[in-house]
Amino acid sequence: MGNREDLLAGARRCLEEKGYLRTTVRDIATAAKVSMAAIGYHFGSREALLNEALIAAIEEWGALGGGPDGRDGSAAERYAALWDGTISTYESHRWLWLASVEAFVHAQTSPELREILAVGQREGRRGVTAQLTGGPEDAVEDADVRTLGSVHLALMSGVMIQWLTDPEHAPGGREIVAGLRALANLLEARGEGSAPPAA
Repeated sequence: MGNREDLLAGARRCLEEKGYLRTTVRDIATAAKVSMAAIGYHFGSREALLNEALIAAIEEWGALGGGPDGRDGSAAERYAALWDGTISTYESHRWLWLASVEAFVHAQTSPELREILAVGQREGRRGVTAQLTGGPEDAVEDADVRTLGSVHLALMSGVMIQWLTDPEHAPGGREIVAGLRALANLLEARGEGSAPPAA
């Protein structure tokens, strides 16, 4: 590998071992076995390198996922199984999700990183919509992206935080489906124009 590829691989190892915020220029250079100056030459900054390594890792994870397929079972059972598969990565790829949370916090003071994450979220909404509906990304309706995609992405973030914080009490796939059904029933029972539940 060239220095650029070595640096990306080194940054990936540092993300796995130290996380986003605690990784230093020296850490990356040591892991990549190149000079610290090479980071500035190839990426401009430590942050730009870490961002690229993190986004690549997230895209790699995304490529492993699959939407509802032809497996036996109801749509709800397949959706629960999809969730169980996602939840398993909160354990197997714990470093990735922790680094993502750290990057989100850092992005609040880094406009460049915030824009990168915002673009990733927009792409993620469309990607999960296609995943859930079983169609190509370029064919999904914008309204579905704004609704189905946004809600599923919000659930992913919330469930991820629960599993990272308190895995013993975090929900599994069947519980998530049951919770969505309960919420849908609650909304249906109240009807349009009814007052929201008391806080």
